[in-house]
Amino acid sequence: MTSILDNLNTNSSSSQRIRSFVRREGRMTSAQQRALTEHWKRFGIETGAVLLDLEKLFGRRAPCVLEIGFGDGESLAAIAATHLDLNYLGIEVHRPGIGHLLLRVAELQLTNLRIMCADATEVLEKQLPDECLERIQIFFPDPWPKMRHRKRRFIQPQQVSLLIRKLKPLGQLHIATDCEDYALSMLDIFNANPDLVNNMIGNGFAPRPTWRLMTKFEQRGLRLGHTIRDLLFTRCSPY
Repeated sequence: MTSILDNLNTNSSSSQRIRSFVRREGRMTSAQQRALTEHWKRFGIETGAVLLDLEKLFGRRAPCVLEIGFGDGESLAAIAATHLDLNYLGIEVHRPGIGHLLLRVAELQLTNLRIMCADATEVLEKQLPDECLERIQIFFPDPWPKMRHRKRRFIQPQQVSLLIRKLKPLGQLHIATDCEDYALSMLDIFNANPDLVNNMIGNGFAPRPTWRLMTKFEQRGLRLGHTIRDLLFTRCSPY
């Protein structure tokens, strides 16, 4: 599937931008490779410079949820299967995880989930229309814990402004992390943004919503004694 490799070519015009990810390609199983071959055309979306028509892509009009960095996709597949009234778009850069999710999508016969192998920032900038998303969820983004690497964190003030533009008025931004320093940094950034309202009284962290299924990263964090923190914010309505 060379098409999804070309999306992340380091010679692209945006290669000078600091990326929030490194492609740590693990071994792809034969089943994952087969899923890419057999199911990508049906459920995959190629990158480009043309705005996506979400209604056309999903074949229906429904609220759309974007998940950035879905890992192996287990939790995303499960939530899409539970909420068939919503459309889900998942973005990930690691092909084994994409192959795994494609397997689950086919097994569960999901029609409300589409997948992109891409740099999420490029998709947000070039392919997603403004005010098209009901919710953006980012669960356990790479914390880049070393001080010299923190400039690579996905959540930065400028990036947050981009995320907000893609949310509908009253749309929700939901992030979860087990990295305390990253959680506190994100909380400060979000609380300082006039276009966002913290869903929690006191402008603090939120309890885990019952619909957010536990990911492998979360399970690992709990085993290590980490505290899981959810951030739930709503885009202000300009009307």
